[in-house]
Amino acid sequence: MSSTPHAPRRSAAEQRRLEAALAELFEHLVTFNQTLGLKVVRLGPGGPQLRFEMRPELVGHYQHGRLHGGVISATLDAMAGLAIMVALGEKHPEESADQVMHRFSRLGTIDLRVDYLRPGIGRHFVASAEVMRLGGRVGSAQMRLVNDADLLVATGTASYMLS
Repeated sequence: MSSTPHAPRRSAAEQRRLEAALAELFEHLVTFNQTLGLKVVRLGPGGPQLRFEMRPELVGHYQHGRLHGGVISATLDAMAGLAIMVALGEKHPEESADQVMHRFSRLGTIDLRVDYLRPGIGRHFVASAEVMRLGGRVGSAQMRLVNDADLLVATGTASYMLS
């Protein structure tokens, strides 16, 4: 029985570097995410999560103070992109943080579908995503957005070009 050698895994320090770079990218370097106020809550076990606080600038319906649908779709798109990047890091454990981050330059949304399930009312919102497929050229994810009462506000599916 022959055993296939496994690619070396990045060190714990390099993994922390990757996670810090992903958080910096999604919270600060993608300035639209900064406008939305997106903050990385989690990158590791349990899947990645983003959170943002409700603010007057994000209101879409002035009479009811509901979250704008564009904010919801943009958040879900960013969330799926983050989940894809985390999955790429896991798929290529031998790559350095810089190599994984370089993959972001080739990432692009192909398709995004959002289902608005209830009004976006809450003090804060949390987005999560699960990567459904990660091929060589295309990845896909399913996303969720819940409010501070853990009520499901919206779901989405998206596909991304990886190369």
